[in-house]
Amino acid sequence: MSTLRELHQHGQSVWLDYIQRSLISSGELDKLIREDGVRGLTSNPSIFEKAIAESSEYAADLRRLGARYSSAKDIYEHLAIMDIQAAADAFRVIHADSHQRDGFVSLEVSPELARDTEGTVAEARRLWRAVGRENLMIKVPGTIEGIPAFEALISEGINVNVTLLFSSATV
Repeated sequence: MSTLRELHQHGQSVWLDYIQRSLISSGELDKLIREDGVRGLTSNPSIFEKAIAESSEYAADLRRLGARYSSAKDIYEHLAIMDIQAAADAFRVIHADSHQRDGFVSLEVSPELARDTEGTVAEARRLWRAVGRENLMIKVPGTIEGIPAFEALISEGINVNVTLLFSSATV
């Protein structure tokens, strides 16, 4: 039994904090799920930036989307949604078998919305619809303004992951 599977036997669900298209297309993610017991995956813009910048596997999509969209944000979002959908599909069985306790893949709303409740809710709803997977988990900043946002989203059946915030202020 792998160490990760052993952790799951003790009630821990290990998530992968990494995404890259080749992880999915090569079958490596399926192997991590099947053999090692990985139970979910989290992403963020920095993870996607590293994946896109350090490989050529996104080059064709970057050219195609670059001809269609003028904004780097729109291009990023389309790439991220494609990868998140594929990862969510890989975790679908875990999600079903765990009675929706595991098998999630996360995608975050823009950190620029951390102080904007209505903007966060609108962005989360939009991403939820765009990805279209029930095992998506939307990451919402854990700010004062985020509290009513995740309450509203959860009441609508949107899965929420309250993200950590970092501050330079000393505690």
